Amino acid sequence: MYKHFFTRQDVPPKTLLLREGDISKTAYYIEKGCVRSWFNNDGKDITFQFFFEGQGVSSVESFINNQPSLYGLETIEPCILQGISKSDFYHILDHSAGFKKEFDRQIFNRLFFYQQLFLSRIKDSPQKRYEVLLKEHPEILKRIPQHYIASYLGITPVSLSRIRNRR
Repeated sequence: MYKHFFTRQDVPPKTLLLREGDISKTAYYIEKGCVRSWFNNDGKDITFQFFFEGQGVSSVESFINNQPSLYGLETIEPCILQGISKSDFYHILDHSAGFKKEFDRQIFNRLFFYQQLFLSRIKDSPQKRYEVLLKEHPEILKRIPQHYIASYLGITPVSLSRIRNRR
């Protein structure tokens, strides 16, 4: 019913969808592929979330509030994305209770994810974070390059290699 509001994009890997500091003008639905969210911390690339098929991705804070994004979005794999502009997004949100309900569900899921990530970084060792990732999200370990996984876990690629070799 609302498909005509979305624009299909075939995007190669390592494509920057949103630059840190830019204002997000597009939200995406991932049909195929993987996108990561990341920021620069004193010249160091920090990955903090991965998005896969069936998920929406944007810098929600930037998209909704029209403010500079605190992070960038980059494709990791070749992707098929469905992009939507802010005005079209709000049009659907205003006219579809089902779309609004799904959007709210995804926002709450993202909030819960960030709470878990925050608490895990405080209380869990890198070994424990790796074990949880292995148990709860094995697809990440199969599809994502090691240096992004290490960054996501808050460790160096060498430390990740050591942890993996202990298993």
